[in-house]
Amino acid sequence: MKSLSRVVDKTEASQTLALTALAKKLYAEGVDVVTLTAGEPDFPTPFHVKEAAKKAIEDNRTTYTQNAGIPELRKAIAEKFQKDNNLFFSPDQILVSNGAKHSLYNTLKAICNDGDEVIIPAPYWVSYPQMVALVDAIPVVVPTREENEFKLTPDELSEAITDKTKALLFCTPSNPTGSVYSRKQLEDLAKVVAEHEIYVVADEIYEKVIYDGAEHFSIGSVPAIRDFVITVNGFSKAYSMTGWRIGFLGARQGIVTNAEKVQGQVTSNASSISQYATLAALAGPEDELRSMAAEFRRRRDFIHGEVTSIEGISCIKPKGAFYIFPNVSAYYGRTFKGKKIESGDDIAQFLLDEERVVVVPGSGFGAMDHVRISYACSMSELERAAERLNRGFKKLF
Repeated sequence: MKSLSRVVDKTEASQTLALTALAKKLYAEGVDVVTLTAGEPDFPTPFHVKEAAKKAIEDNRTTYTQNAGIPELRKAIAEKFQKDNNLFFSPDQILVSNGAKHSLYNTLKAICNDGDEVIIPAPYWVSYPQMVALVDAIPVVVPTREENEFKLTPDELSEAITDKTKALLFCTPSNPTGSVYSRKQLEDLAKVVAEHEIYVVADEIYEKVIYDGAEHFSIGSVPAIRDFVITVNGFSKAYSMTGWRIGFLGARQGIVTNAEKVQGQVTSNASSISQYATLAALAGPEDELRSMAAEFRRRRDFIHGEVTSIEGISCIKPKGAFYIFPNVSAYYGRTFKGKKIESGDDIAQFLLDEERVVVVPGSGFGAMDHVRISYACSMSELERAAERLNRGFKKLF
């Protein structure tokens, strides 16, 4: 029998998706499990968005659309970029895809050649290195420091750049840390980008989930590097539209043309119904978005306070997204029921086995000493989790 793809064979499955599936399986089997894995808001999609989807169905908007998206949506996204991000694109420079993850892959496929290097600050979202490898490029992981809120510095970026570097790939607000780069920090990184003329793939999916007076700044708005930046975003997080699968990117024309070719040969257009629903999301009020962000902040304050009250655990307080990323290395060397704790993976397994709490090990994000806890779930679920986490870590202390 002939062999399968070596590239895909070496690709890891998404750890977050795998653990979320495990949690659902345990729940279906009647196990009293608390799940803190998925980056999925527990709020319903706004009413006016759902109504727009119903109308699209009733109006028979169920055929193929233009590969890049319906013209009205691309125009609305271009206007959103200008209003929210100081980014100036024509509708032809917008590509609507099947979620921001799809937009990221299309982008990497559009710009990378075999052997190109893509710099990824760690901690990173689990799919970044795998996507880079899937397009035959090389992920270059650059560790960042907890005392610096896990933000890449200009010096760290400069040191990582070689003559093979094609792009920098990162997100702000960050998954998994919740860190938010300031305007000054991004402008300083932009100077390095301009000097070396590398691309930047800026994942801004959490831009509207932000707290404590922090402000989102798009690195693509820095004039000197506008043509080098591909800005990726979507509607899953802020609009609670995870299942609708709509993401988008904006970039200079040549990049969008290449990305559209990729999409045209692999998936074609995003769901027509979802596109019309998304058009309503952009045109509608943002009161619910602000209410959701306020509730996420309340949940953040609660679970961050609970986790950092556990002896030995440190954790930066996130200013965006809906995750905390505690450092659990203080528990290394402890033994429980004959099993020695030596990594964040061991902590995650201990919490699952002993307390039926599902968290994501930091190894999937390039940070072995951490675990990721999502607070996108309900407050009641977080309260149950806090009780179990406190009880579990006391068994190890």
